[in-house]
Amino acid sequence: MTMNSIGEDCVQLKKAYDDCFNKFFAEKFLKGDRNDPCKELFSAYQVCVKKAMKAKNLNVEELQEQVLGTSKEKKAPS
Repeated sequence: MTMNSIGEDCVQLKKAYDDCFNKFFAEKFLKGDRNDPCKELFSAYQVCVKKAMKAKNLNVEELQEQVLGTSKEKKAPS
């Protein structure tokens, strides 16, 4: 079972990328071939996801911010 994408318009792109990547990983990457044939699908999917996030008022930049190991990292209560 696979998860749907954040945006309804992105579901088919996600499926195409997932299928491509799973095949690449199993048939090529694990055998040492690092030439990823799925880059263009990933880029298209990433554009779609960012558009869907903006439509839902989610801040893309905030989600990409590095916080681990910084003062912004939230620690579990002792």
